[in-house]
Amino acid sequence: MIKINEVFFSIQGESSLVGFPTVFVRTTGCNLRCTYCDSTYSYYEGSNMSQEDLLELIKGFETKYVCITGGEPLLQNEIYSLMKTLCDNNYVVSLETSGSKLCHQVDPRVKIILDIKTPDSGAKNSFKLENLSILSPTTEIKFVITSENDFSWSEDFCHRHQLFDRNQILYSPSFGQINPQWLAEKILSQKSKARLQLQLHKYIWSPDKRGV
Repeated sequence: MIKINEVFFSIQGESSLVGFPTVFVRTTGCNLRCTYCDSTYSYYEGSNMSQEDLLELIKGFETKYVCITGGEPLLQNEIYSLMKTLCDNNYVVSLETSGSKLCHQVDPRVKIILDIKTPDSGAKNSFKLENLSILSPTTEIKFVITSENDFSWSEDFCHRHQLFDRNQILYSPSFGQINPQWLAEKILSQKSKARLQLQLHKYIWSPDKRGV
């Protein structure tokens, strides 16, 4: 059984898979408390579901894209089996994780989106550096930028670990806190190799709307 907060069908608003109709499986529980979290309801709300029921529910949406998100999905051991089964059934599976848990058990067919927490996120130093040694070429690394300090820290982190040469780097402005134009111009003026990422779903629907 896996404790699930919600399952919904929407347009993927983030990562290189942006725009694709996607089933989102949001797990319950998180070990972090980021200052900008937009899904605090996932900390505790949810109910147990069997893998079989989840697979049947996902099948009904008739799309090949599935995103496992949270909370922090890797807090529940059963999530590894679910992701493997989804891959076995030819779904394109992505996982959104903070990297505060080791990712070595994640099926290699899963696209991992590592959301490394910046100093002003409120969860600095939560990332396990061991995860950098098991990156695959498809892994995408995201930094939510809340300040100029966060931008400088992210640039330094990526250069220090040669991430720009290994993986796609995503910089996302903290919605309602950082002007996207400011971040776009910062990326250009600093000649950063990062890719600007906006949360598309928050521009299509209300930023506070759940299930999108």
